[in-house]
Amino acid sequence: MRVLLVGAGGVGTAITRIAARRPFLEHMVVADHDPVRAESAVTALGEHGGRFSAVRLDASDPAGVRAALAEHRCDVLLNATDPRFVLPLFDAALARGTHYLDMAMSLSRPHPTRPYEECGVKLGDDQFARAAEWEAAGRLALVGMGVEPGLSDVFARYAADVLFDTIEEIGVRDGANLVVDGYDFAPSFSIWTTIEECLNPPVVYEADRGWFTTAPFSEPEVFDFPGGIGPVECVNVEHEEVLLVPRWLKAGRVTFKYGLGEEFIAVLRTLHKLGLDRTAPVTVHGGAGPVAVSPRDVVAACLPDPAGLGERMHGRTCAGTWVRGTKDGRPREVYLHHVVDNQWSMREYGSQAVVWQTAVNPVIALELLASGAWHGSGVLGPEALPPRPFLDLLTEYGSPWGLREDTPVPQRAAD
Repeated sequence: MRVLLVGAGGVGTAITRIAARRPFLEHMVVADHDPVRAESAVTALGEHGGRFSAVRLDASDPAGVRAALAEHRCDVLLNATDPRFVLPLFDAALARGTHYLDMAMSLSRPHPTRPYEECGVKLGDDQFARAAEWEAAGRLALVGMGVEPGLSDVFARYAADVLFDTIEEIGVRDGANLVVDGYDFAPSFSIWTTIEECLNPPVVYEADRGWFTTAPFSEPEVFDFPGGIGPVECVNVEHEEVLLVPRWLKAGRVTFKYGLGEEFIAVLRTLHKLGLDRTAPVTVHGGAGPVAVSPRDVVAACLPDPAGLGERMHGRTCAGTWVRGTKDGRPREVYLHHVVDNQWSMREYGSQAVVWQTAVNPVIALELLASGAWHGSGVLGPEALPPRPFLDLLTEYGSPWGLREDTPVPQRAAD
């Protein structure tokens, strides 16, 4: 398999380190708008870098992306950029006739008059609108194939196939006890993406109501995470799983809740009040004259690069899917989970836990596509494909998943 990887940031670099150890890969072209970053990702592989090369590429230039796919004879485009570039890369892959894989879907747009009650344009709507074209082309666009979304969706499909006869609720729950030494505030993942998903109206799905929205940080609850993390307060956040799972699986309710913490929520609220979460450029007067800058890009530039925090970071992160329903006529609750210790991921791969946990899943998906264990056409989410081969490979990669039975019902946090 020949892969064009677009984006050599923290997740993209972790992808190269994981893929370098797997024999299925014939060649991976590492592309980034910053050629130094792409070259650094390849150089860091050392003696394992023979199947990798670096190029400069503008993700917003579909013609340039198509040319790179053709020049390097790539079978698949793996998108490791932020969600702003999903559609140009998605379209370029379709136009060129290659497969496509991403970890975050096309952006949503809130309802113009009722943002906290009704959905406007939902995450992924712009991609699913072109599903028939992908199917007619006989090509696969596998969307939302990171950890969340991604592994969490695989967990949901496994629960539906094996663990339950009926499902009342599927709730993705993400929590961590990570600490970064030397920083009062240092997000472990892209602040640009974090602002987008945390300040947009969260989406909830109910079978008798369909998709609807609530206010940001709604329905707080305390969830007990495994791996020594313990109880963490989680809140509703906009996320792809809520838009993906109901397309393929039958469940009474689907939610996504993130363990942000009071301080993180307070910072996000402040950014919103000050307008620093906006993406539209504002004019700033500098020494060389007026300059148009995005406030959100300024915030991102002022914070440390999450990919470089690994040496200062301690603790574990947990991604997982909590499912409640029945099996053989009896009530059942489980939490399927994947815990990564930062000390382990730094020692084994030189990547901090959050970016490594995100990166391992698209590499597994690529291997399954290369072997034929996963196949299809159209625009598909991870829950559209058989889960067992994926979970077996995750264990083979040295990072096994877990299943906790009889998970206590999450407790609503005190007001």
